[in-house]
Amino acid sequence: MRTADLVAALKAAAEPTRLRILLLLAGGELNVKDLTLILGQSQPRISRHLKLLCEAGLIERFRDGSWVYFHISDRQPGGRLALRLVADVDPSEASVRRDRERAETLKRERESVAQSFFEEHAADWDRIRTLHVAENDVEAAMRRALGDGTFDFFVDLGTGTGRTLELFADRFERGLGLDVNQTMLTYARANLNAKGCGKAQVRHGDIYSLALADAQADAVVMHQVLHFLSDPALAIREAARVLTPGGKLLIVDFAPHELEFLRTREAHERLGFTHEQVAGWLKDAGLAPKSVEDLTPKADGRDDMLTVTVWLAERPVTQMPITKISAPVEDVREGAR
Repeated sequence: MRTADLVAALKAAAEPTRLRILLLLAGGELNVKDLTLILGQSQPRISRHLKLLCEAGLIERFRDGSWVYFHISDRQPGGRLALRLVADVDPSEASVRRDRERAETLKRERESVAQSFFEEHAADWDRIRTLHVAENDVEAAMRRALGDGTFDFFVDLGTGTGRTLELFADRFERGLGLDVNQTMLTYARANLNAKGCGKAQVRHGDIYSLALADAQADAVVMHQVLHFLSDPALAIREAARVLTPGGKLLIVDFAPHELEFLRTREAHERLGFTHEQVAGWLKDAGLAPKSVEDLTPKADGRDDMLTVTVWLAERPVTQMPITKISAPVEDVREGAR
């Protein structure tokens, strides 16, 4: 950071309430109402503190419907500074412990709502799973493709229940799952907490415009996401932008099929993808395709079975930076699984 930016960031953090806000946001995204309830302060005061933290580049805001949420920035160096600062705060301090307990109470209330949502929609996801090879076979192929290395920063786009973060929890130092569905994100947080995945976080994110800096992620996964998107090529380009040189992109989706009911009943925008189609998008995004594996269900007389394809690509070590582009998107969806 430049000296002036560092001084401004330190000044913004050097206030008791703002430091408490940073501690809370380090545990996950929250809105103004959440923070007023947890901290016991008025909305105007909380809003003022949030404004100063945003201006200093420590946190970022995003709108989800009529709500505005905040999280520690992953796009600006101030976010890394914020994480270093809160890491040195004594967690046993009375005010810190009290804030954490209130935040946990709030999260438990939301988790109850999220559990109901998941139970209501679980049958839909289970029905889709019966159309292709067993999920454990797909997950084994995903782990095989990414290899045995450890990733400093692992990103799951369209994280849904957070299952991919759980699957690779032993292979990353820090994991981040992004999705547009707040209820699913709440469920994913509860799921990851229950499984002890403390190195992973989930938060709201636009797959077409990731709130991440260039060349930051060592691995990015898009598991059953592309078929929900109106512009898969743009999403792949954005995933490529955030990859470090040598970073890997793993895509899991369906091979071409003719099950029209998935478009009409399950909101699938695309009925699968060919090897050539995805390879072309990867190359256009500046990535080098590395492997493709088709997982075909065993023939049992059914004509509605789907082939799952696993693509792996890599960002070359020597490459010009990928420029972020913006495009109007009418219908942005991320896969929930």
